[in-house]
Amino acid sequence: QVQLVESGGGLVQPGGSLRLSCAASGRTLRNYFMAWFRQAPGKEREFAAAISWSAGNTYYADSVKGRFTISRDNAKNTVYLQMNSLKPEDTAVYYCGARTPDTGRYDYWGQGTQVTVSS
Repeated sequence: QVQLVESGGGLVQPGGSLRLSCAASGRTLRNYFMAWFRQAPGKEREFAAAISWSAGNTYYADSVKGRFTISRDNAKNTVYLQMNSLKPEDTAVYYCGARTPDTGRYDYWGQGTQVTVSS
């Protein structure tokens, strides 16, 4: 089992920055693929960014490329999402997910953290 707890959301003005954290516990994440998804009101959950825990390879949705940066801290078992140049359309609940190496599915999710971009 993997437990994920997100934090760092809040209200920010357009053009501002936020850093989200996803603290993982329960087992080593060495072979996991970690990702941030987001879900805006009335819309489906969509992929934002991902990182392979072991190699550190990163992947981004076109909508956030160049503005968001995903990273991980092995010692703290934590994944981060640095969000810069935020836009109102970035408003959503952001979820951290862990993709199990055996199933290839995102079997573990955090509770989500609200990000609101508004003036």
